[in-house]
Amino acid sequence: MTHRSGPVAERFASHIASVEEASLSPLAVRSYSGAGRLRPDDEDCSLRTPFQRDRDRIVHCKAFRRLKQKTQVFIAPQGDHFRTRLTHTLEVSGIARGVARALRLNEDLAEAVALGHDLGHAPFGHTGEEAIDRVLRRYDRRFRHNEHSLRIVDVLEHDGRGLNLTLEVRDGILNHTGAGRPSTFEGGIVRLVDRFAYVNHDIDDALRAGILDERQLPPEPVALLGDTASERIDALVHDLVEHSETAGQVHQSQPMAEALLALRAFMFENVYVGPIARRETSAAADMVEALLVHYIAAADDLPGDGDDVTRATDWVAGMTDRYCIRAYDELLAPR
Repeated sequence: MTHRSGPVAERFASHIASVEEASLSPLAVRSYSGAGRLRPDDEDCSLRTPFQRDRDRIVHCKAFRRLKQKTQVFIAPQGDHFRTRLTHTLEVSGIARGVARALRLNEDLAEAVALGHDLGHAPFGHTGEEAIDRVLRRYDRRFRHNEHSLRIVDVLEHDGRGLNLTLEVRDGILNHTGAGRPSTFEGGIVRLVDRFAYVNHDIDDALRAGILDERQLPPEPVALLGDTASERIDALVHDLVEHSETAGQVHQSQPMAEALLALRAFMFENVYVGPIARRETSAAADMVEALLVHYIAAADDLPGDGDDVTRATDWVAGMTDRYCIRAYDELLAPR
């Protein structure tokens, strides 16, 4: 690959390195002193840091574009202002960059992890994820969206070549949820602000949908954090920044952490797995399960590598909500 050169490009890396050394926290990952990539990369860019290149590779990949048609909480909502998986991702990215800047961390690394963290979500959000997992258990396998996000960037994008991201971004994507913990401060920030975003924005959408009334929200967390989603996120961010700076690690105060957990528990009970959600998601789950079973039996017609179960899982997990509905209607819906 031919690269254009010039005075700015020639001094770009050394300039960024000197700026970071002077301005970033000792806890921050340096852009040019990271762990590198899985394999040598011949697509270097003299006007972007490695983490900026990762960000751009994620934003320009097909899986990222499909997020605009994937459920965040509500399946096929009638209103134009409900979140999708894409808008959630952008909200997490903005919060993560703000926290990283306040703590003098590497903003580009935090942004890249945030933009890639949900690439592996199945159609219909967690409903689709759980449906795929139920089928895979029959084969002694599991499906978790964070692991599938890593599979997308490592293997599935670019016709099997993957995006060849830096190890720090891959680590943050894999460990943004689940039992693992990110190895970088920046990844740890994304793991926590992801929760800030989805709990509070999902409350906002549930109020908009009429599933919740503001008077139903638990009073103690609201009194501590604020009456609106933006107020609560702002309170959580300020608390995170101040306590992380003091502790030298990603850290919340106990009252704020407990308030966030209380709101999350309330949402699970009343929205995520509440009676309205169960009615809405039952049909979607049945659709995903039926399609996966169908494609496992017809895997010879699918692209990709691996055994029948792997190819079928990759195919169904990559579907948008509307593509999943269309495929089900064409292949399996009763006539």
